[in-house]
Amino acid sequence: MEACQPLNSDINGGLKKQYSLTPLRLLRGLACLFVYLSTAFMFMVYFSPVIAVFLRLFSVHYSRKSASFLFGLWLALWPFLFEKINKTKVIFSGEFVPERERVLIIANHRTEVDWMYLWDLALRKGSLGFIKYVLKSSLMKLPIFGWAFHVFEFISVERKWEVDETIMRKMLSTFTDPVDPLWLAVFPEGTDFTEKKCIKSQQYAAENELPVLKNVLLPKTRGFYSCVEILRGSLDAVYDVTIAYKNRCPTFMDNVFGVEPSEVHVHVRRIVLENIPSSEIECNTWLLNTFHLKDQLLSDFIAQGHFPNQGTEGDLSTIKCLLNCVLVIAITFVFAYLTFFSSIWFKVYVVLSCVYLSCATAYNFRPTPILEYVKGLLSGKKSS
Repeated sequence: MEACQPLNSDINGGLKKQYSLTPLRLLRGLACLFVYLSTAFMFMVYFSPVIAVFLRLFSVHYSRKSASFLFGLWLALWPFLFEKINKTKVIFSGEFVPERERVLIIANHRTEVDWMYLWDLALRKGSLGFIKYVLKSSLMKLPIFGWAFHVFEFISVERKWEVDETIMRKMLSTFTDPVDPLWLAVFPEGTDFTEKKCIKSQQYAAENELPVLKNVLLPKTRGFYSCVEILRGSLDAVYDVTIAYKNRCPTFMDNVFGVEPSEVHVHVRRIVLENIPSSEIECNTWLLNTFHLKDQLLSDFIAQGHFPNQGTEGDLSTIKCLLNCVLVIAITFVFAYLTFFSSIWFKVYVVLSCVYLSCATAYNFRPTPILEYVKGLLSGKKSS
């Protein structure tokens, strides 16, 4: 059995420069975290009742379109932090990705922040606000962010297929309209990579005559197949994304303070739907083979220090990032002024918004458009 690849690999014989947590980095990181949390809170409590309740009562499409625009404004703060403030190099390789496609993304799950670096790619493709994730249900309990995950229709799962199948299929069926832009990200491994999990995965693979992998875990196939089966007719492509880091895999706070990573390497392979089998057994085999290739790609990265065909994407525009940041902060200042120094009705609005978001997230509630509700009533009367 092959040894699992340690997370803090000495790539190509020497580690990249690691930043120490200086007082300046600590203060800067705390300031950024405060800005991001305060802007997220104000955006959620002021915009959510409008886009997730009022607009949705008339049109799911325009509700999603408005949510995507506002979500994209706020999400763009993170690539700005990574690439411009922390000076992390995000290097893209593989195939060039067309703009504004409806896609399903499958990615390896090396650490807790892999999903955040998909934002850097989505921003370059004009699709940042359209990104959605399949994520574990415990994340829905996070303050503020749990509200956002609900409003932006992320799919929460328990990681037990007998429980998750109904939830996933119900949510996926609402994403089939090709008019609604979509970047749906799935991490088929189901959890982040550790040496202990890798050993367990290898033992299972050896016992069941499956590929023994050392840089990724065996993927869980049923969730991926459901995504492909339900969305096949409305997707443009599947993106097979492989993420690797120098020096070591970062944590969330490493990202905030700019200590790690020094470099993030993102390899993209674009797959047309016709190349993915339609039968479940063949589709599962295809996914296993894809992760086998991904495992070899990571082994080559460890040996060479880079993925093949680097430089497929350019740098972000500093001016655009700054303007977006200023706009988000300005909107937040206006909302803060209205909340603390204006009419009491704004305070009432904020409180009611918080109550709604808490209840809607806890009970997974979304309003049904009026026309759909009326049609449902009429069809129910006719059938009776």
